[in-house]
Amino acid sequence: MLLEISDHYFKEALQIASPNWDDRYGQPDGPSGGALAVGLIVIHNISLPAGHFGGRFVEDLFCNTLTADSHPDFSDLMELRVSSHLLIRRAGELVQFVPFHKRAWHAGASTYDGMDNCNDFSIGIELEGTDHCPYNPVQYRLLVDVCMSLIAAYDKLNEDNIVGHSDIAPGRKTDPGVCFDWDLFRHLLRDSQL
Repeated sequence: MLLEISDHYFKEALQIASPNWDDRYGQPDGPSGGALAVGLIVIHNISLPAGHFGGRFVEDLFCNTLTADSHPDFSDLMELRVSSHLLIRRAGELVQFVPFHKRAWHAGASTYDGMDNCNDFSIGIELEGTDHCPYNPVQYRLLVDVCMSLIAAYDKLNEDNIVGHSDIAPGRKTDPGVCFDWDLFRHLLRDSQL
């Protein structure tokens, strides 16, 4: 099912504005007004604290409102300024933090197809989960709907340029992890095009 995009936001998503974004950089490319066109989807995972699901800690991290006294593991995160375009929660709730035509801060030092700084031309999608915990079926279904909707809306996107964080930052990142079923995801993507 295609989701509706209006002004670079999914209408079906809960909107929580992150301050951690900026304009896309690079050479003029298409109708994006002097910035690199969106040409990559990066799949991540996140849980805060590690291995715990639910609550508002991920939103707080992306909105710079996470407090060190919320959990002992959070002291190292206080100086972080990160965001992602989307979060898909365990139960299938979709949350959007940054509009798609803006640059979310999700990839860090990264390279794809000979181009550095993947934040400049990618959309980041966080799955609530960990490398070693299976994802829920509803997360896969919503991820497929999200990806197909983005592919329909942004000309340079296709099913071949959907990667994991580990693919663009090997040795530094491992997400979405060994429990992300790429075969299932690709199968569901193909089926959604029939």
